[in-house]
Formats: sequence, structure tokens, C-alpha cells
Amino acid sequence: MRPASWYARLCLAALTLVGSFTPARAQDLLQIWQIALQHDPIYAASQASRNAEQEKIPQARAQILPYISAGAGVEVDNARRLSGLNDSSSQRRALWALTLVQPIVNIAAWGGLKRADYIAKSADVAQASAYQDLVLRVAQAYFDVLAAQDTLRALQAQKNAVNTQLRAAQQGFELGSTTIADTYEAQARLDLLNANELQAQNILQVSLDLLAKIINERPAPLAELAPNTILPGPVPNRLSDWTLQSSQSNLAVALADLAAKIVEKQIDIAKSQHYPTVNLRAQTGSASDRSLYNTGGGPRSLDSTIGLQLSIPIFTGGEISSVVREQTSRLQQARYLLEDAKRQAVQSTQQYYSGVTSGLAQVSALQAAEKSSLASLKANQTGYEVGVRINIDVLNAQQQLYETQRSLSRARYDTLMNSLKLKASSGILSDQDIVAINQLLTEKR
Repeated sequence: MRPASWYARLCLAALTLVGSFTPARAQDLLQIWQIALQHDPIYAASQASRNAEQEKIPQARAQILPYISAGAGVEVDNARRLSGLNDSSSQRRALWALTLVQPIVNIAAWGGLKRADYIAKSADVAQASAYQDLVLRVAQAYFDVLAAQDTLRALQAQKNAVNTQLRAAQQGFELGSTTIADTYEAQARLDLLNANELQAQNILQVSLDLLAKIINERPAPLAELAPNTILPGPVPNRLSDWTLQSSQSNLAVALADLAAKIVEKQIDIAKSQHYPTVNLRAQTGSASDRSLYNTGGGPRSLDSTIGLQLSIPIFTGGEISSVVREQTSRLQQARYLLEDAKRQAVQSTQQYYSGVTSGLAQVSALQAAEKSSLASLKANQTGYEVGVRINIDVLNAQQQLYETQRSLSRARYDTLMNSLKLKASSGILSDQDIVAINQLLTEKR
């Protein structure tokens, strides 16, 4: 018998060897989401667009604030007799002026400020919509990778099972207990599975490339959905509550409503072009008839003025009336689009709510079908071994089992995506939903 110390050293060496081959920790959905927030160019573009639109407010505010301008110039006045052009006199003049203008009454400028506020709010909503879109794109890309992995895994398992069946058929033919047809049937299934496996590998690669495009790096092995995970249902579990929420908080509806308000304010601005404007104008400056450098000495004159300027548009060739008519038609368009956005929000909510509820029922049915298919496969394998079932029965049972597993995998991911889309349609999707789904994931199976 070997000493206990030798056995302990052997165990320690074995543990060290196993630890050296331990795979890296899988990336989960939350980690992928956090990387996407930093690297997705579409979301970054929406942030830049939002920041640009916010500048509309100070630009519009500047139209009602005072502005100051300064000007300076130098003139040379040369006079000559017409006959002979010999007698001449020259005068030099230096001028400067400092002017302040303060709008007192400008209805269009105040309307422009309100319009700019609507534009800035619209940009905020657009960025929130881009945020929700990023959540959906990340989750969809993540689940597409998992679905492609599950499909490939199921095909490889089915391929191994068919390989086993093919060897059994070949062995049976050699012993004379089966015909060559069993071998041909198994080989045909295997050839088709080889083709399907190549297609599944390509789909997996494309899915990984799409996820890498969003996060700008190759993803590590991803955390997966455990086979027996119970998927959450919609909360609240009433369609009427969801449709009411979507009609009030859907971001597309909010954008359409702000677009209509922007056009309404644009009509007010157009109408205000008929109104008079009043500005306070103050100016001070100097004009000297002495030489440019004032070598003659003596003070220069300083002229200052202050007063109100009234401007009344009388006739603009019909331009203002035409602009009002144009914006009125655009307002009708915006209101129709708002109504369409409301209807689309309700329809999408109904669709995704049905997708979640029917998806949960489908997952439950497919889980039962998987158990039945597994029992059928075992029964057919036993029957084949005792001679009451033929090779094609086993192959069909195998195909049914693995097709059921692939359908179950896809149904689980589709149900989770529909739950996210349901919340996005209602305007309440956030990163907390990513956290909730991430808690359902586990290390790679």
C-alpha cells in the first residue's frame, strides 16, 4: 500500500492540473450591456444629436437678449476741379460707433424660444428611445447567439445519435439481421445533418459577429439560460393595463405629440410676422474731420443717441400668408401621424403581450413534448434492440426529439424578447429589465 502522503500529493497535482484547464468566466447579459453602452456607435450618435438639439434653446434665447456691435472706418475725401484736375483738397475722416439693441416687443422671438424648448424635449425623448433600442438590440443579439449555440449543440447530439444508429445498422447487416436499407437510411440522415451542422455553424458565426459589432470586441463565452428556468409572466397580467400605459407613455407617441406642438408653435411664429416689433437702440460714436492721427490737436466730438425703433410689416408679397397655410397643412399631417403612433403603440402592445402569454404556454407545451419525445426515443431504441421496431422508427424518434429541443430553445428566447418589447412599447423598458433577465442566466452548460 502506498503511503497517505503520496496519495495527498497525487490529489493536489490532479486538482492543480484541472484548475489550469478551467475555462474563463462567462460573460453575462449585464456585462455585455455595460460594454455596449460605452461602444455602440448608434447610441453614441443619438447622444451627440441630443446635445446638438439642446443648443437650440440658447440660440433662441439670444433673440430676446440685448446684443452689442462695434464698428469703425476710415474715409479719405478728395475733391478736384473738373477743368485740368489740378486744384484738389483732401479730407480724412475716422469713424467709430458702439451700438446696443434690446428687443422690447418681438412675438416671433418668444415663439421661437418656446419652439426650441419643444425641440430640446423631443431630443430627450429620442435619446430615451435610442436607449431602449439599444436594450432590445443587445438582448436580441445575445439571445441569437444562445439560440444558435443551442441549435448547433442539438444537431451535434443528433449527429452522434445517428452515428451510433448507423454503426448498429452496419453491424446488423454484417450479421444478417437487417437489410442494407437500414444502413442507407442512417447514412442519408447523417449526410443531411452534416449539411445542417455547417449551416448552423455559419449562423452562429454571423450572430457572434453582430454582437461583436455592437460591443466592438469579440464576446467571451456567454452565460446561458438554464434548461429548467421558469420564465416570468407579464406584470400586471391584464392587457387593458398595458394598452393604457402604452397610449400614455409610448416614446413614439411622445415624439409625435412633440412634433405636433412644434408645428403649432411654428404657425404662431409665422402669424407673428404680421405684428410690429419694438427695439431699444442706443449708440455712441465719434466722427472727426481732422487728420487720421489728429495731429492738429483738439478733442474729437462724441455723439450718443438712444431711442425706440418701431417696425411694422405692411406688405410682404403674400409670403407670410403662404407660410401660415403651409404650416397649417403640416399641423394636420403631424396630428394624423400622432393618431397613427397611438394606434401603433396599442397594436404593438397587444402583439407583444400575446407573444409573452402564448410563448409561456408554448414553452410549457414543448417541455411536455420533449419529455414525451425522449420517452418515445427510448421505447423505440428498446424495440429496435429486441426486433419489434426498425431502424427508421429510431431515426424518426431521434429527429422528433432534437427538433423539439431546438423549438423549445427558440421559444424561450422569443418569449423573453417579447417581454422586453412589451415594456418598450409601454415606454417603461430600462436597464433593470436587463438585470432581471441576467439573474436567470447561468454559466455555460
